[in-house]
This record gives sequence, C-alpha cells and structure tokens, in this order.
Amino acid sequence: MFHLKDSWRKIGKTLSLFIIGTAASVCSCPAINPPFVVKHLGDGQSIVQIEEQKKYLLLPVEEASPEAKLYMIADNDVVRNMNVRLAVNKVDYFVPVDLTGFDKKHLSFNFQLIPDSAICWKEMKLSDEYDTSNREKFRPVYHFTPAYGWMNDPNGMVYKDGVYHLFYQHNPYGSMWGNMHWGHATSTDLVNWEHHGDAISPDALGTIFSGSCVVDKDNTAGFGAGAIVAFYTSASDRQVQSMAYSIDNGKTFKKYARNPILTSTQRDFRDPKVIWHEDTKKWIMILAVGQEMQLYSSPNLKDWTLESKFGEGQGAHGGVWECPDLIELPVEGTELKKWVLICNLNPGGPFGGSATQYFVGTFDGKKFVNDSPALTKWMDWGKDHYATVTWSNAPEGRHIALAWMSNWEYANNVPTQQYRSANSVPRDLSLYTFNGETYVKCTPSKELLKLRDKAIKKRTFKVDRTYNMDKLFADNTDTYEIEMTIKNKNAEVIGFQLFNSKGEEVEMSYNLIEKKFSMDRTKSGNVSFSKDFPTVTMAPIEGGNEMKLRLFIDKSSVEAFGDDGRFAMTNLVFPSEPYNRISFYAKGGSYNVTSFTVYKLVVSR
Repeated sequence: MFHLKDSWRKIGKTLSLFIIGTAASVCSCPAINPPFVVKHLGDGQSIVQIEEQKKYLLLPVEEASPEAKLYMIADNDVVRNMNVRLAVNKVDYFVPVDLTGFDKKHLSFNFQLIPDSAICWKEMKLSDEYDTSNREKFRPVYHFTPAYGWMNDPNGMVYKDGVYHLFYQHNPYGSMWGNMHWGHATSTDLVNWEHHGDAISPDALGTIFSGSCVVDKDNTAGFGAGAIVAFYTSASDRQVQSMAYSIDNGKTFKKYARNPILTSTQRDFRDPKVIWHEDTKKWIMILAVGQEMQLYSSPNLKDWTLESKFGEGQGAHGGVWECPDLIELPVEGTELKKWVLICNLNPGGPFGGSATQYFVGTFDGKKFVNDSPALTKWMDWGKDHYATVTWSNAPEGRHIALAWMSNWEYANNVPTQQYRSANSVPRDLSLYTFNGETYVKCTPSKELLKLRDKAIKKRTFKVDRTYNMDKLFADNTDTYEIEMTIKNKNAEVIGFQLFNSKGEEVEMSYNLIEKKFSMDRTKSGNVSFSKDFPTVTMAPIEGGNEMKLRLFIDKSSVEAFGDDGRFAMTNLVFPSEPYNRISFYAKGGSYNVTSFTVYKLVVSR
C-alpha cells in the first residue's frame, strides 16, 4: 500500500542518488536517440526518463514475477504510483501507462525492486496505440468483461436517462488483483457495452474499493439536481468512505473536497451501498463491517448518523461480510413487499470460497429485522457468483442484479491473461413463498431474449437421446441457450451431459429422492489450475413432476435457472473445445422431455 510520507523519503533518496551519483555508479542503456533513457541506480532501483512524446508507455508483465513499485514523476512531483509484475525472464503481455497531459521533457519513472538484468528494460516501449482486440479463446461473447486487465466486484451501478452505467473494480496494470480503480462501461440494453476507461483512480487516501452510485434528483447534496453521486471505500492502512460526483451524466467525476465522509476504528469497513428511503425522506447507507452490517442515515449524502447494526447470529459467518445491498421487492401472488438485505461473504460459501447470501425481512429506515434468523439463504448455488449488487434507479421499478462470475479461491489463476473475470448475466429479482418461507427468485433479465438468433425446437422425446448442436446450427456453436421442460414418470434421477469430442463434459441432474439439482464440472476441461476448481455444486429443489430449466452457455461459463428462477447456479468452465453435444439419461425409472429448444446466442455489435 502506498504511504505518502515513506514514499517521498524513498523517492527523495533515489533522486539524490540519481543527481549526485558518479558515472561509475549509474548505468544507462545505450541507444541512438532513444525514446526513453534507463538509468540503473543499484539495489534494484532505476530511473526511466521519457524522451519522446507518445500516448502510452507499454510495460511488459510476467505474472510469475513479484510486484515492483513504480512512481510516475512529473516536474519532480509524484503524480501516480502503481504495483506492476514487470517481466524478469519472459513477457506474458503488455499493459499501458497513459502519458496523456504530461510534457515528455518533465516526465520520468522511478522503478523499485527490479534487477538490472530483467528483460523488461529491453522490452518496454512507447506507443500511440494499445491493442485491446481480443486474443483470448475463453473470453465470453455475451457476458461483460473488461477490455484488458483484472476485474472483480461490480460497483456504482446506476441507470440514468436511458443508460445503464456499470463501474467495476479494475486493475489497469495487470490481470491479477491490485491497483484498484473504478473501471467504467455503459449500455442501453444490458447486452452491448461501451468501454470508457477508468472513472475513479487512487489518491492520497488510498486505492478505490467497492461502492455504489445514486442519482440525486432533488439536489440534496448541493452538487446539482440530477448529479450522479458515487460512494466508495478509500483503502490504505485503514478503510474510510469517500464520495465523488458527476454533473455530466457519468462521463467525469470530481472527488468531494472533504473526503472522507465516514470513518471507523474497524479494519474491515467498506463497500457503501446508498439508497433513498421514501418513508423517512432520508438517504440510507449500508456498510460491511467485519461480520456485520451497519446502517447509517443522512439528509444530504455528506453527514451520516449510525442507526443500527445487523448480523450477530444471522446467516453464514465463515468469512468477512462484503458488498451489501438493501432493496424492497414484491412478493409474487400478493400485494405485499418485503425488504431484502444482500450480504456477500468470503470465505464461507456453500461449496467453498466466496458466495452471496441474503436475508428477507422488514426495514423502517433505521433497523432491518430478519424474518427467519435460523435460516441461511443463498442467492446462487454455484461456485462463481459473488459481489452481487443491483442497479440504482432502474426503470419500471425493476431490481436488476449483477454478480462477479468468479471465486476468490482461484480467481487470480484462471487460464486467461489479457483479462481476468466476467460478470454474470443480469437477473431480475423478485420474491416468492414456499412452505411458509419467502425466497428470492432470480430470473434472467428480459434483455437476454434479444440474443436469440437461430432456434431448433424439439417436441416430446424420451431419454437416451443425443443431439449434436454443431449439426443443428451448421457451425461451431459455443454460445447458446437451452430451454427445456422435463416431465417425470417414475425416475429417481434425471440427468444429462453437455460434452465435446475430447470427452470433456458438464453433467447436470435432478435427484428426485433427495430433491437436489447438481452440476458436476470435475471433467469440464482445464481444471488443473486450482485444486478448488473441480467441484460438484448442488441446489435444493421443490420437487414435483414437471421441471423447467434454462441454461446459458458461453465460452467459459454455464448458468442454470430452474423453475423460472427459483434456483440459480453459476459455474465457470474451460473446455478445450465447445460443448457441442447433449445426451440424456434416467435412473430408476423414466421421463419425457416435453419441450426442448436450443437458441444460438449472438451479440449484435
């Protein structure tokens, strides 16, 4: 973590060495009219002086290398600092440092912890372009991914004037966690996304952790009616809450001059979600603090009062609580609404690592009360559904959720390099009741229907059937949706496999005796990058003789939605070739598939 005082002391010492060092102690890389000059100072410290006006300095990355410290210096002031795994032995990829707005004659970099013999000194380059065209076979087609670099939690999701804004935890200097910024993308349909670079960058208070945005329609904060106001955690040695605002519909943000707006003595104090509570005419902020949630109120988004705490004796506590949300949802078949407190935790998920739990109850503007303290409720029963939050100010009263589609057990090690991590498909949330309990239903958002291109429909057929989806679509199909209805006769287990010619498969089954739906990815393809990846995940089902299932298959994920979203299961997969076949089986009896449709999914650019 960057400490301003210590860093200035180190940089001052380094610059002094650079200025007064003798020719024998300073080694420059020889070149004729070089675009930059590298001067090694010993002890793993070097100075790079920019000599040519270009937009980017491209840094070579080797992911096996330790992190190096870089300080960007303009007119002898540190204007940016970052941690980069600079290439020592080989180059995995390049990342850009944007030099826009700086005069080359007064721009240099101080590198620390990099040996003079490292390959990076020969490979780094200046360029006016940085190529973000896809070079990853596992990059999804219809799930959001960053153009490059690392991504985790969705942040600041807000809708305004027909545009969905998605901010996200982003590392622009590598495809592993670090250097947290807020990346930014926009969409008008939740399917096609436009990248806008990083919206909020680290400062003297720390890196930019997760948070939320609101539209201040009535100008309660004084930044202007309709301003988009962002709340985020500034993370350094301690975690504090900060604020920024945009008066140009999210194009640019200005940080509030009196940050931080909220502090605590607790070490884990983060991820502010802010909502407007109509009954009390106040803003509410819910924060994750260790293994509890704290709720604050404010009339103006600047001054906050602690109202209550929630968490002791509630739900799962296998790890730290993170990324809260608080929403009011309708209960299907009634005129009632209930409040849902979303709570992500890591570790402690039902199958290890990170996961999303939730609580259903009441909220009066001060205190949330859980209806069922004895139960733990999971929003998704897969391994790869975390940091779930909803769009603020969504149209038509909708509550649209998005999750980070990975797991902290292996997120840094999945087999991609240009980028890491994608988001889940968007899901509309509602409530339903079963056996006297109220649960969240996750329904794939209606915008996903626009993805459907060619469709192959099959009427009733019995088990022991295999379909080749390449033949169905006459091309190499790896992005598709399957919609099916299964009618059970007397089977104990109903199952099917998605598989390819390499013998890689994802097996899914309904166990009607145990009332469980399962997904087995232990033979799904590349599972060797983590011992925690090959897994069987299971979700409880209500049973009955008829089961509806929607499957969304992209290049590296399978998402299952059962019975109109009464259960959801999200799992990553990394097959060497697409799953282009599906076969069905039954144990202990028989069943019919009464409808079966495969849709080829295409994103129109």
